[in-house]
Amino acid sequence: MAHPQKLKGAESVYGLHAVRIMLERHPERVTALYLIERREDPKIRRIEELAREARVALKRIDAQALRQQLGDVAHQGVLAEIVPLPPWTEDELLSALQEAKQPLLLALDGVQDPHNLGACLRTADACGALAVIVPRDRAAHMTPVVRKVAAGAAETTPVVVVTNLVRTLKLLKEAGLWVVGAEAEGAGRARETDLTGGVVLVMGAEGAGLRQLTRQTCDFLVRLPQLGAVESLNVSVAAGMLLYEAVRQRQG
Repeated sequence: MAHPQKLKGAESVYGLHAVRIMLERHPERVTALYLIERREDPKIRRIEELAREARVALKRIDAQALRQQLGDVAHQGVLAEIVPLPPWTEDELLSALQEAKQPLLLALDGVQDPHNLGACLRTADACGALAVIVPRDRAAHMTPVVRKVAAGAAETTPVVVVTNLVRTLKLLKEAGLWVVGAEAEGAGRARETDLTGGVVLVMGAEGAGLRQLTRQTCDFLVRLPQLGAVESLNVSVAAGMLLYEAVRQRQG
């Protein structure tokens, strides 16, 4: 029975939706596809059809081999090996800004849960964000879990990995962007803050929130409406609310 063979530099993407999006949008970057034995349904047949069209090598494997490769995750019986979208450098981000009109960026100040990073990527993609910025240290980076939760967005929205987030935010301010941090005790409400121009939305880490230096670097600190008893929102939920507020204002 075949076992997944990862090529050097390849990354794993699993889950029906994430793999289908990869085959539809970036089939040239899929190097191999593995499907669990004895699973036949319309979603699997669609993935097989896309693989044939893209001439991607496809193998059937047993559940144990897939578990050995991925561990105990919700793989849904499908695994693809891909050539990953390389992270952007700070210089590549600044270069991309020169061609962007009203750029919208999301910065995550030390978010460590890969599920939160994946969810933030998915929403950032849906809202047309240019990129998502994360610090190199003490933060979640791209993993198969992130790719699964992002459901294809990890292959369309660049992640910028920076050595010093505060330094990067200052460079973005020099480039003409406003830096808007989300904080429960923010002075203004998000809907009352102008998010229509070039903007960087900054979210703090789970539990800890924004670091002091990051907070001091922000031009504005805004809060989201909370009517219940829960002390704070999940960071990916809060990021989604703030991103969609920016979209609402831009469409309005």
